[in-house]
Amino acid sequence: MSISTRKAGLKELAEFVDADFHGDPDTQISGIATLELAGTHDLSFFANRKYHKYLLSTQAAIVILKPDDLEQCPGSAILADDPYLSYAKIAAWLTQNTHQTTAIHPAAIIGESTQLGKNVTLAANVVIGQNCLIADNVVLDAGCVIADGVSIAENSHIFPNVSIYSGVKIGKNAIIHSGVVIGSDGFGIANDKGQWTKVPQLGSVVIGDNVEIGSNTTIDCGAIEDTVIEDGVKLDNLIQVAHNVHIGENTAIAGCVGIAGSTRIGKYCAIGGGAGILGHLNIADHVHITATSLVTKSISKPGVYSSGTPLQENALWHKNFVRFKQLDSLARRLNELENKTK
Repeated sequence: MSISTRKAGLKELAEFVDADFHGDPDTQISGIATLELAGTHDLSFFANRKYHKYLLSTQAAIVILKPDDLEQCPGSAILADDPYLSYAKIAAWLTQNTHQTTAIHPAAIIGESTQLGKNVTLAANVVIGQNCLIADNVVLDAGCVIADGVSIAENSHIFPNVSIYSGVKIGKNAIIHSGVVIGSDGFGIANDKGQWTKVPQLGSVVIGDNVEIGSNTTIDCGAIEDTVIEDGVKLDNLIQVAHNVHIGENTAIAGCVGIAGSTRIGKYCAIGGGAGILGHLNIADHVHITATSLVTKSISKPGVYSSGTPLQENALWHKNFVRFKQLDSLARRLNELENKTK
């Protein structure tokens, strides 16, 4: 399958990402496709050795690749140190909608004292509460609900059926996908002789600039202070961010991660899918937590951290699990032997 784009030439695309090129500078593309399925008017890229066999036979008009791979490319090429990054920049430019129609649908509801900037788009059944600030070039797709006192800064795009609770602040260039809930109550409960009493959640959520939030992710408001998502953070789908969590700038978190309350995650971190992070922890800058890890203690030094057992045959897993339960007694016996030897 080829995705249609605006037309562009080899020289133009290479200059856009400050890269060298090989081939006819006027070579044109009008679509984007994988190496395997690309046609003679498509752009593709080669960044993973697993797809080497498709590079050798691709029909793509232009391939973005490393200089060392040029000899194996049958067509024109853009020579990039990081082909995937260059592809990301070019694809975003080629597919951006430069002719977006701005309009306020008759079925949109706008509360009193709410201010709308220039070129705001409100689709059908958008509901905006009172005293909100919706800045220039913001797009709210169908069914979004924006409660009182919310502010959304310039050039942000909120996809359909997003719910944003009262007082939430969202920075510039936000991308918030369908089903996201921002500012819902955190899980605050106190035990009163066996019965649970709800603790009021009085804070809000502050989201910085250039943040992307994937579908059906939830970000709870703070219990007293705010939950904070700093500039450049990228959140995948189905992530739970509990109350008073603080995520540092340019951290990326993959899908199905759960972060318990009052944990602080540093800058430039990467957290793999399915990881669980307990509450009231501190994680340093430049920490990489691999997929499905369980973080039970604070991490004070940068580095790569893992936990859990990799996949293996079920029969072997059962044997190893039995041995795992014997580790404590084995360790005690080993210490006794060492003591006797000494």
